[in-house]
Amino acid sequence: MKINPDEIIFFSFYFIKINATILFTWLVMIFLVLMFGIVTRKLKVEKNISRWQLFLEALTEYVQNEIKQITNQKKGIYLYFLGSLFLFISMSNLLVIIPGYFPPTSSFSTTLGLAICVFLAVPIFGIKERGIKNYLKHYIDPSILMLPFHLMGELSRTFALAVRLFGNIMSGVLVVGVLLSIAPFFFPILLQLLGLLIGQIQAYIFSVLAAVYIAGGMEATNN
Repeated sequence: MKINPDEIIFFSFYFIKINATILFTWLVMIFLVLMFGIVTRKLKVEKNISRWQLFLEALTEYVQNEIKQITNQKKGIYLYFLGSLFLFISMSNLLVIIPGYFPPTSSFSTTLGLAICVFLAVPIFGIKERGIKNYLKHYIDPSILMLPFHLMGELSRTFALAVRLFGNIMSGVLVVGVLLSIAPFFFPILLQLLGLLIGQIQAYIFSVLAAVYIAGGMEATNN
């Protein structure tokens, strides 16, 4: 039984291989683009708005408020990045109810890629806000001897971010897969529902930690 989407190959041509991770990652992204394209094509500013627009506005406002509380920034410059992270992880975990689907977040390559995006976003936002000189200065504060420790800290938290998401999603897929082969159908369904809840919690935690790391970079530039 293969539970790692990296091992499930749908297409292979010489060195080109399309595995489940790549396929379902693109399907999730296409689904999100189409879904929000349909929802946002008829946005209104009137009182009688659709339920989808009401839900979208409520979700956007909630994410924006969470970002403001964590980063202590009034500007919503992180909304697109952090919102995209949350939506991708959330939808990747939510679509697990579809038979034959494997969440891309159960692949370490996907979670590592997401963590690297956060790793790169921290200095990008910091430099954009305070300038490259002021941002890089905190790496050698209070002494240049602290440079390797700062770098090791950022690398280790990036790896931990990837492992945390991968471990939680992969373990849920593993447990459900094992029970489907040895237990009655009723018990895996309950665990599947629990897995959906855990998947949404992990999407929230990943996004919050990303916001915390970005806020940490911003505070470093202000010191």
